[in-house]
This record gives sequence, C-alpha cells and structure tokens, in this order.
Amino acid sequence: MADYYQTLGVSRDSDAGTLKSAYRKAAMKWHPDRNPGDAQAEAKFKALGEAYEVLKDPQKRAAYDRFGHDAFTQGMGGGGAGGGFGGGQEGFGDIGDIFETIFGSAFGGGGGMGGGRQRQRRGADLRYDMEITLEEAFDGKTTEIEIEVSTECETCDGSGATPGTSERTCNMCHGQGSVRAKQGLFVVERPCPTCGGRGSVIEDPCGDCRGEGRSDQAQTLEVEIPPGVDTGTRIRLSGKGEAGGRGAPPGDLYIFIHVKRHALFEREGTTLATRVPVTFTTAALGGSVDIPDLDGSTNTIDIPVGIQSGKQLRVRGAGMPVLQGRGRGDLVVEIKVETPTKLTRKQKEILEEFRETETGDECPESRTFFSKIKDAFGA
Repeated sequence: MADYYQTLGVSRDSDAGTLKSAYRKAAMKWHPDRNPGDAQAEAKFKALGEAYEVLKDPQKRAAYDRFGHDAFTQGMGGGGAGGGFGGGQEGFGDIGDIFETIFGSAFGGGGGMGGGRQRQRRGADLRYDMEITLEEAFDGKTTEIEIEVSTECETCDGSGATPGTSERTCNMCHGQGSVRAKQGLFVVERPCPTCGGRGSVIEDPCGDCRGEGRSDQAQTLEVEIPPGVDTGTRIRLSGKGEAGGRGAPPGDLYIFIHVKRHALFEREGTTLATRVPVTFTTAALGGSVDIPDLDGSTNTIDIPVGIQSGKQLRVRGAGMPVLQGRGRGDLVVEIKVETPTKLTRKQKEILEEFRETETGDECPESRTFFSKIKDAFGA
C-alpha cells in the first residue's frame, strides 16, 4: 500500500494548509469527471481521498506516523486491558492519557474507564485583514467582504453521508470512540484512529463533500466597523469561520483592522497630531490658522504672539472617537516657524530697518545663548 505522504506528493513535516492545497490540486487533476472512463484516474482519485482523510486529522495522522497502515487494522486495539498495541510495543499515549484513564472526566476525559465518544471538533477560526482610511476609522462604516470558506454541505446537510444513508457503528471501537492499550501497569486510552473518536463511520460518503460534511464556497458577509477602531483592532463574527466536520459547530471569523497612513494627521490612540507651518510674521505678531476636522468641520487654532518652532498647542475633544465609549481624544498641533526664502526689494528694506532697531530684547533666547558663549570663552 502506497505511503500516504507520497500519494499526496508532500513531505512528512507538511502543515495542514500544505496538505489541503496538495490534495485539492491533485484531486482536480484526477477527478473522474475530468477523466471519464479512465480506471487509473479513478483509482488515483480514491487513493488521494483515502490519504487526505487520514492526514488531515491530527489524531489519525499521529497514529499513521507512528504505526503506518497498521494503525488502521483491526488488530490495533479494540480489545480490553490486555489488548495492547502489538504485544510489548510501547503505546502512543502520554501522561495525560494515563490520568484520563484513571480519573476520567476530572481531567477532561469522557467517562473514566468506560471511555466515551470524542467531543465534536468545532471548525477552525479564520482571519481576514481589512485596510481602511483614517476617515473610515473616525466615522465607522458598514461594508461587505467576500471570502471562500468551508461551509456545511447542502447536499448531505453536513452529515457527510450520501442522502438516504447513515453512519454505522465503528468496528474497531464498537461505538465507544476510543481504544485502549496496556502501557506498563497502566491502561492508556486514546481516541479511535478509525473513526476519529466519533464511534461511527460513513460507508457511503457524500459525493459533493467526500464525507467531510462541508465544502468550500464563496460567501459575502456584512461587517460593522465601529467608530474609533485602530490598527490591530479585531472584530469577531461568531460562527462565520470554517464549518465543523460532519455536523460539528463552525469556528469564528476575526477581522483584523489596518488603518492607512494619513496625509495630514498622525495618530496615537485617540490623539491626533499634525505639524503646521506659520510665517515668521504670524509667529511674531500672532494670528490664527484653520485645521480641518475629520467630522467635516474646521478647528481654528489661535497662534499666540511670539510663538517658537516646536511649540505644541492642544485642542481638546478634536481627536479620534473613543472606541465603544463616549467623547473624543485631543488634537495636538506642533508649530513650525517658516523663514521666507524669497523677498522683494521692499521687504528686504523693511527687514533691514527692523534689524537696525533691534536691541536684543526681542529674542531673549538668542541673547541668552550668546551670553553663555561670552562667559565661557571670554569673547
């Protein structure tokens, strides 16, 4: 019997995503509908399905990696305490299995020595990355996304069995969902590798979902983005993740928000910051500048007389909304005094006249600096 990994054309350390991708690619190639009347293609398609059915399940894969195809033969352990996994060979349980066998459900087991069916595994959680503008983060919005996700098979209603048929009791575990093996002085109990702990198997799998009870479909979902979200904010859509296998509940879908850089504002939490250049005359004489607000209005910033570059002015309540709260953060405006680079002759004359009238008291910081130089070097 061919090695399952070779059948799928993957290495033994491949992750679940690689396995799924390899299976889907090969299954499309060898599907009977694409190769009508080709017995070899049909055989390869069935072999692919058998290999993927085992390797996609972590428990079945672990059993296969250790025991190969022997893990799924009748002799691998439906018996009682003396059954074992091949005589004196060590079982594949761990200390958690030993506690579970002795103490039962107190350690997460399924009923102590009597075993029990494995709880159905919910579908996997999924992630979707969404990029929005700062304006959209400010206002919030309702939008739609399209994703391809495993959903409950409509043909078999998620059962995995062809309509009109049903599952049968697993012959290996006799419906218990678990098998036992002797490991030293202990009896180790593990989920049945044949049925995956369900206690039953499907003899006639659904043709559309190949017995998985789910199939990949494109879905359009509506997402509500609340005001105040920031990069890293997660929005959870309960039950919109991957469908659980054979009727198990679905996982969740998590929307991860990424806010684009803005041309004017930088953001830190609920605080918005911007740098505003002002002319040196406005800095000297005072004045005002208008800064647009993300809500569509305008913030008028008063520039005090004699303001210096680097001075920060704060406008309360003009920042970002508080996520799932009330109010807004602040707007911080950093002033940058701009020196003119092009002057007319008249402007130069006016500035020359001003320079002749300077006493040093107009710019106390400059006077202090040069006084320090004089004191230090005796200049």
